[in-house]
Formats: sequence, structure tokens, C-alpha cells
Amino acid sequence: MDGNKRREQIIKELKAAAKPLSGSTLAGRMGVSRQVIVQDIALLRTRYPILATAQGYLLYETAEKKHVRAFLVRHTGAQIRDELMTILSLGGVVLDVAVEHDVYGQLRADLNLSSPEDVEQFCMRLENSRSGPLFSISDGIHLHTVEAASEHVLDRIEAALREKGYLLDM
Repeated sequence: MDGNKRREQIIKELKAAAKPLSGSTLAGRMGVSRQVIVQDIALLRTRYPILATAQGYLLYETAEKKHVRAFLVRHTGAQIRDELMTILSLGGVVLDVAVEHDVYGQLRADLNLSSPEDVEQFCMRLENSRSGPLFSISDGIHLHTVEAASEHVLDRIEAALREKGYLLDM
């Protein structure tokens, strides 16, 4: 199977999947290495909304129009759970986190946190990680892309983050 057909098949697999598919699972189905899948996903992400989660890849498609806003924030490691739960409790979904690195430029990681359970799992993974949060390389400053059903919801999230002292002005 050539690369174009394989990438078409990856999209079909992701569309049909009820849960994220790991790179190893896709590699097995396609008869290639996991590294080939990683490269294919990188190419596909230029055309498709693919999220890379800890559980695998997920094709992100919304049935209704969503509104998205980026929030520049700063807080301590002890405040991660509160920051994320503040966003979720007001109706937001935390799509990603990004930091600025003085050599590499912007480093970004997909999060796709949409429930309290997602936040708890994420925080547990952070606590058990030797690496720690991504913002540790940027003095606590990071950017979250947040999705919500309306601009009003995003305004409420912005106000709550500002009130808690997490929001930085861009």
C-alpha cells in the first residue's frame, strides 16, 4: 500500500473508531512501523483535526459550530487542577497547551480535556511523571486553546481565570 492510500485508510480507521487508536494499533493494521504512522499523522494533521492523546489518535469533528479562544495563563503546579476545572466547570474544553521555548519556538501538546475524569487522569499522569508539566520550561507561562459552545461561555471562562489571577494579558 502506498503512502497516500495508507493515509486515506488511517482517516477511515479514525472516523470509524469509538475511542482513540494508538500508533501501534494503526501500525499493525497498516503493516508498517509505528514511526511511519507518526509521520503519516503529522502529514494528515495539516488537513484533518487529529488529536494526539495519551490513549492514541482521535479524529475530532464537531457536529455543531464551536467557538475557540486561546488564553495566556500563569500559575503554579499546585494550581493546575484548579485552572483546568475552572475552565471545564464553565463549559469549556481544553484542547491543548503550548509554551514558548527560546530555541525550539512554540511547543504544543494536545490535551482534549472535556470532563472532570479527564482532568483527574491528566493530573495523575503529571504527578507520576518524571518530566512534569510543559510550562516548567517557561516559568509557568503557557497558552491553552479552549473550545466552547458560545463566545459568552468563553467570556465567562476568561473572567474566571482573570479573577483567580491566572490570566495574563497578551
